[in-house]
Amino acid sequence: MSKNLPEKYRHPYAFDKKYKKSAVYFSMEFAIDQSLKIYSGGLGFLAGSHMRSAYDLKQNLIGIGILWKKGYYDQYRKEDLSMGSLFRDKSYSFLEDTNIKFTIKINNHDVWIKAFFLKPETFGTVPMFFLSTDLPENDYLAKSTTFRLYDSDPSAKIAQTMVLGLGGAKLLDALDYEPDIYHLNEAHAVSCVFHLYNKFKSVEKIREKMVFTTHTPEEAGNEKHDINLLNSLSFFDGIPLEKVREITGIKDNTFNHTMVGLRLSHKANGVSKLHGEVSRDMWKEVPGVCSIDHITNAQNKKYWVDPWLDNAHATKDREALIDRKKRLKTKLFELVADQTGKMFDPDILTIVWARRFADYKRPDLITRDYEKFKRLMNNKERPVQIIFAGKPYPMDYGAIHNFDNLSHMSKDIKNMAVLTGYELKLSRQLKKGSDVWLNNPRVTREASGTSGMTAAMNGSINFSTNDGWIREFKEMNKTQNSFVLPIVDHNLPIYQQDQMDLDNLYQMLENEILPLYYDTPEKWWTLVETSMKQIVPYFDSARMVDEYYTKMYN
Repeated sequence: MSKNLPEKYRHPYAFDKKYKKSAVYFSMEFAIDQSLKIYSGGLGFLAGSHMRSAYDLKQNLIGIGILWKKGYYDQYRKEDLSMGSLFRDKSYSFLEDTNIKFTIKINNHDVWIKAFFLKPETFGTVPMFFLSTDLPENDYLAKSTTFRLYDSDPSAKIAQTMVLGLGGAKLLDALDYEPDIYHLNEAHAVSCVFHLYNKFKSVEKIREKMVFTTHTPEEAGNEKHDINLLNSLSFFDGIPLEKVREITGIKDNTFNHTMVGLRLSHKANGVSKLHGEVSRDMWKEVPGVCSIDHITNAQNKKYWVDPWLDNAHATKDREALIDRKKRLKTKLFELVADQTGKMFDPDILTIVWARRFADYKRPDLITRDYEKFKRLMNNKERPVQIIFAGKPYPMDYGAIHNFDNLSHMSKDIKNMAVLTGYELKLSRQLKKGSDVWLNNPRVTREASGTSGMTAAMNGSINFSTNDGWIREFKEMNKTQNSFVLPIVDHNLPIYQQDQMDLDNLYQMLENEILPLYYDTPEKWWTLVETSMKQIVPYFDSARMVDEYYTKMYN
């Protein structure tokens, strides 16, 4: 096996000597560009920034993902204004068919896989390969494996992870390429370890090559399956069950994907300082797991930041900064008017809540005391505009119900808007056009979160519960750079935690944020400049991808 990729797939640069070691990054989703719809949310946004910054730093890294034929889904409004999910075929002329084809066994049947290549020059990423089962050699069931990101059928989703893990490892063989490091971004690709065992016949050799990033802040979030179900689906690449138990150390019938990733890697990491601590605590009683460090998530500033706003900040031209921010708000509000028929005012404080709709992220928290919310929205002295956006998982009916409730509520409130189509393009517009970036997950539930980082790069002030990355942002700096709610006891019943966070949220918004914005605008812009200054370089993904080499690969 070669230490180099075939010539036509090589990096278009000489490697920086710090980053010469070869590594492959496996991820179920990548958010690289608005046009390539193979991502759902935060995991993809993170992976996309990783691929861009690795290219910027001239690292010897490649990415392997899946070419989802129908993407995640297209979000739209039905006739009654409730949310709809559209699963539509996508095609991409900028992806190159490598003509590399091979099979893996799924459910004891040969399934053909084809690889497509994304050239580094297309979007400024490292070389990337995307796998597809949409081939004429496959029957419909096999073809449909790579149709929808995160299929709701449990067996189909297992098959998808096998395409990534076993298929990704087999692709490297087909390329005659043997990297030094296999980096699993979450446990989706953990099946690759069984291909590696068949290849090297050594658990130690697997450990030498594997590193693992966990994104799960609580035990219940770790994916588990019955080991016999996985065996019947050919998950273990033909290795007998007794041997699988020996390799993984599993004695019962529960195959915990994260645990296997931790046992078969030489190093693992959580995705924020707090999450590293939580992960070490979560796994400390489990024998055989590797050491768990932390590398705090970050985002690619070059991709996310508005260059004119950034330049005004760099040249300390406050007037230009204020003018540009107002222009960015105006551009966002054109979109609001287009989608909702509402006219927003760029002089009014604008709060945005935008990310995946999920119960623990509490998208509707600010509206739960409806009397307070109405009072806030009707305040003429210190007016507020609020925008919500985000995609629920298409089968998470609770989250969809939440989205629809906010949509219906907004019909009667002219300064409240709920937008559809939360993908990279809209995400950038919201970050550039917001004054306040609201983030209120239940504390300890958010491993990192990254949306507030790119909001801060674009002159938006973070207003958040004290979880994930924001805790580091606040604690690393002596000067105030954000508004962070006090931590409530997370052992309390959930309804009490929610009520306390809600009370604290209104107290901080009405007594601190609104007076600062309207009564002392000079101080507001000082806070904006402080936040923009302190968010980089630490929360730019150049620092993050450097740390993956220094802490994990080397």
